[in-house]
Amino acid sequence: MARQIYVVGSSNTDMVVKTEKLPMPGETVIGGTFFMNPGGKGANQAVAASRLGGDVTFVARVGSDLFGGQAVQQFQAENINTNFVSKDSKHPSGVALIGVDFHGENTIIVAPGSNRQLSIKDVTKAFDSIREPAIILIQLEIPKDVVEFAIIRGKEKGCDVILNPAPVQPVDAAALEQLFLITPNESEAEALTGIRVTDLSSAERAAMQLHNLGVPNVIITLGAKGAYVHNTTITKLIDAPVVKAIDTTAGGDCFNGALAVALAEGLELEKAVGFACHAASISVTRMGAQASLPYRNEVKFR
Repeated sequence: MARQIYVVGSSNTDMVVKTEKLPMPGETVIGGTFFMNPGGKGANQAVAASRLGGDVTFVARVGSDLFGGQAVQQFQAENINTNFVSKDSKHPSGVALIGVDFHGENTIIVAPGSNRQLSIKDVTKAFDSIREPAIILIQLEIPKDVVEFAIIRGKEKGCDVILNPAPVQPVDAAALEQLFLITPNESEAEALTGIRVTDLSSAERAAMQLHNLGVPNVIITLGAKGAYVHNTTITKLIDAPVVKAIDTTAGGDCFNGALAVALAEGLELEKAVGFACHAASISVTRMGAQASLPYRNEVKFR
């Protein structure tokens, strides 16, 4: 039987404009299509995991406003346990302003709102419900002290804790040592290690440095190239399927949600990363964040 997945993180409403080119500082460009989507790294990863077959509980905070109410309804429609999604009457729901160019690249500005109010008390209440070792998936769009508490408390509960360090910021060494797995992309790996990741050799050096900080398993996601995996027995690149990217907004979130599902189902790390690469390769061929996330029957991977 697969383990439960607890996602601790953010929920936003994404406001997206498709444009031929992204503006430079001080520049105004005329865009094309505008649409709104549910988003936020935590919510994206929770939805990705649920669509791919995971038993998901989401731990988050939304505003007592239209966006917050819609978000909770959408999570429930995705078969996500929302018992630990609390509503904040003093702070608005988070929003993200996103521009996407014709190459599929994006720029994102986030107003965190109620996400910044997620508390240690919220996490404690949620983790007290854990009866058997689970997979815990966390990002950095919530307060850092809450992230570090969740890592340490999750480890105490016997869970495997995955940190997707985005948006990147320093994490206390004592918390890093309690992780099962960390999943930075190239720029996040550089920010955490000081090593610019430009090829497999530099990816290996950055992964080794993170491993030496006490993280037993390191995965550096490399976009269209796939993902570089490093632990005591594996040091290799897992290729991603070749696709034409349209919008990369939630590609990393899809990867992390899929990875959590595969590990919860007992797949070995190398195969779990392969599954995650296949899922993410589907998401980047579609517009939007949660709208782009695939269902299990769409991911053809063995």
